[in-house]
Amino acid sequence: MLQPDIAFFAVAAPAVVFAGVSKGGFGSGAAFAAASILALVVPPGQALGVMLPLLMLIDLATLRPYWRRWSWPDARLLILGALPGVILGAALYRVANDDLLRLLIGAISIGFVAWQLARRGGWRVARTRPIPAWGGALAGAVAGFTSFVSHAGGPPAAVWLLSRGLDKTRFQATTVIVFWAVNIMKFVPYAFLGIFTWRSLAVDLVLAPFALLGAWLGVLAHRRVPESVFFTITYVLLLLTGAKLIVDALT
Repeated sequence: MLQPDIAFFAVAAPAVVFAGVSKGGFGSGAAFAAASILALVVPPGQALGVMLPLLMLIDLATLRPYWRRWSWPDARLLILGALPGVILGAALYRVANDDLLRLLIGAISIGFVAWQLARRGGWRVARTRPIPAWGGALAGAVAGFTSFVSHAGGPPAAVWLLSRGLDKTRFQATTVIVFWAVNIMKFVPYAFLGIFTWRSLAVDLVLAPFALLGAWLGVLAHRRVPESVFFTITYVLLLLTGAKLIVDALT
């Protein structure tokens, strides 16, 4: 049972602000760091249950600033592809234990950092043509699955969207509408699987102002803060938390 205390909120509050900043301004790619951080102090399933309503609140807060600035054909393809991924994630969750979830979240965290370093180091050859439509559906399916098990749908969605040549704001707006829809898909199976509890929802009420603050800061930062500074901090944070979760899962 979730037993929040001062130490929990000392960790959770900045993590939720961070999630809001990432989802509000930087394409959702690092928002799942909040779940990784919370999984250090509570069981992973409880971390996921606490975070989903807060992520949905951030989605609502960021829809208006980016309203209709998204690329709807790309968003629609990712959303449709995400549905089977969410179903697969729900099926896995029913048989997964806490250590398996820690291992998945940790591996996704480190894998995301490795992918970004490879991309920036030129190890992945840049494409001259967009990924075909089936690639977008596949990216959506992977995003739906990773979003369900660890709120980490941002990286696979980004792989597709980066190939589309979208400008920064259209890219951001597309991630907002995609994960607004994906998080709605996740809500019912999360409730059915008992990931939500009355206690976790009470915790969400306390953390809601931090989610809104993060969303507001994210929208502001989208226009003012260099992405390189934000993501450098993100990569270090994800690498450390991901390594810690993997060690905990294996030991």
